[in-house]
Amino acid sequence: MTPPAAPEAKRQLHLNAFLMNAGHHDAAWRHPLSRPERATELGYWRELVRTAERGRLDSVFLADGLALWGQVRYNALGGFEPLTLLSALAGATEHVGLIATVSTTFNEPFHTARAFASLDHLSGGRAGWNIVTSGSVNEARNFNREEHLAHALRYERATEFVEVVTKLWDSWEDDARLVDRERGHYADVEKVRAIDHAGEWFQVQGPLNVPRSPQGYPLLVQAGSSEDGKEFAARHAEAVFTAQQTLADGQAFYADLKGRLARHGRSEDALLVLPGICPVIGGTEAEAQALLEELTELQVPEYGLAQLSGMVGVDLTGLPLDGPLPELPEESDINGNKSRFALVAELARREGLTLRQLIARLGGGRGHRVYAGTPEQIADQLQHWFEQGAADGFNIMPPILPTGLADFVDQVVPILQNRGLFRTEYTGSTLRDHYGLPRPANQFTHPRTAVTAV
Repeated sequence: MTPPAAPEAKRQLHLNAFLMNAGHHDAAWRHPLSRPERATELGYWRELVRTAERGRLDSVFLADGLALWGQVRYNALGGFEPLTLLSALAGATEHVGLIATVSTTFNEPFHTARAFASLDHLSGGRAGWNIVTSGSVNEARNFNREEHLAHALRYERATEFVEVVTKLWDSWEDDARLVDRERGHYADVEKVRAIDHAGEWFQVQGPLNVPRSPQGYPLLVQAGSSEDGKEFAARHAEAVFTAQQTLADGQAFYADLKGRLARHGRSEDALLVLPGICPVIGGTEAEAQALLEELTELQVPEYGLAQLSGMVGVDLTGLPLDGPLPELPEESDINGNKSRFALVAELARREGLTLRQLIARLGGGRGHRVYAGTPEQIADQLQHWFEQGAADGFNIMPPILPTGLADFVDQVVPILQNRGLFRTEYTGSTLRDHYGLPRPANQFTHPRTAVTAV
């Protein structure tokens, strides 16, 4: 008699903590619960990542830019380079993944491959790379350029950049190191090879000077939602951080991105979609709304207006805050973050928001969804999007740090665990294990007969 098939494991959420200095709300640094003065203290970041690990979260994520974002007069801006910080935090944690943002526009593949391979070794296989193309002219002007590369060209460069980096990660086979003390052979030179890449953007000889790391490749993450960004994600990304305001928009993005994977020979479960959400948590719904209103009252209009100007590509300085957005350029004319431009323009149009209202709506998440409610209501929202085909998990963006992360871990995570939607213990050791993604095969490894060690 054939035994019955084992029941299929229940699909579970993936949760990443997106950490910013004082929290994601642009007025967080003014709130007494925040600690902006500790933004450059290692101990502060240790506390945050240990809180995330206590909640059994998949990973923590650090954004980055290569210019000083926004107006530092009005916000707690500036801080650590993410790979440096995450390397320091690797020794303070055992399980939680460590995802750093690195631009393909203003870096070189060899440096990037080396740094991420190093972090993956240091953390025992918990590194992830958030691949960005950079979006501001101020970044270009920090790297010998007056103007930014055109949007399409940035993605062409990014495609070749990732190709070179993965070749470098594969330039050592997994068993290349012999450590044969008796014969004096440290490595099998047939398994450590040059890549000899010669392309439109890069010429790289290789091999990398770091052996292949525990995950093979760090987890590859991407955050662009433009057409170029979605095609890039469908080809390369294993997780996507995205921003949608409504369930319908989330479902449309999810279906669109998953539908592109087959063209690249990939299955739908090869890529996880993780929308951002800024959860404002209170013991009651009224308390949560009161906290959100308190943060809104603390906003500096000049900061919000400058941030909004950057998003829509129009200088809004001097316009009446209680008036509407002026006429905006066409999306095709935007050379920065096209997807965020489209989201903000649609939000303002759909809800008829004034500049003041739009600044308030964007204060907590810069276009990501902000939801104020009780822990149960927050959990309900996550579950609804997860079960209705809009998300595989979420990029959690605490409005205030450290309290917003601790509240989520201590109050929302247990509800999700009780519902069987989230792990109660880590079951693997690498970031790929947490996300249920396979370790990549080495593209240069071929079946071979036994090779006599050199």
